[in-house]
Amino acid sequence: RQIKRNRTILIRIVFFWFVCVGIQRFAVPYVFENVLQKHQIERIYDLFGKSNPYIEKDPALTKAEAKKQKESGSSYNVRQSKIAIGSGRVFGKGVLKATQTRYDFVPEQRTDFIFCTVGEGFGFVGSFILLGLYLLLLFRIVTVAERQRSTFSRCYAYGVAGVLFFHIAINIGMTVGLAPVIGIPLPFISYGGTSLLTFTIMLFILIRLDADRQMVLR
Repeated sequence: RQIKRNRTILIRIVFFWFVCVGIQRFAVPYVFENVLQKHQIERIYDLFGKSNPYIEKDPALTKAEAKKQKESGSSYNVRQSKIAIGSGRVFGKGVLKATQTRYDFVPEQRTDFIFCTVGEGFGFVGSFILLGLYLLLLFRIVTVAERQRSTFSRCYAYGVAGVLFFHIAINIGMTVGLAPVIGIPLPFISYGGTSLLTFTIMLFILIRLDADRQMVLR
């Protein structure tokens, strides 16, 4: 009976694998051809270090125009961001001596690519301290979530932690070339009143829920 059960599980796994491969084989080309826009496709190819065939095969572009578009796309932002972070080394150049960010070689350095400003100005030490502060904040939010008596408060706290983690991981990942460029701000650091106000309100609500947790029955 155990052998028959294991065989059934194995058959299900193989069947599920073939279904996933079939979906990937037909769904991915359809999404690339009909759903994604050109700049989104370009960002995906840049992430894996591949040339974008949709630009190279575009009959409306000459070779020079295709090359210029390729060099000035999202890959340019990521390259300049990597140069800025790498040039900061261990202790950084200092805010006034950060050439890549101070002379605007990195586009959107105050919003989406602000982490490279930290990396160049304060180096590995400054970046490590910033990541440590983020991890401390996430750990504190999870700790608050664990002591909530209300299911809503617990789910809300975990949701806040998830949103913050997603923004931090994607933003830092795209500045170092580990994630596609999608324009996500770095919480509490990126320039922009809307994102700062949103994250602050989320934390204020969490603090209020935690303050009233003793009044909530199990």
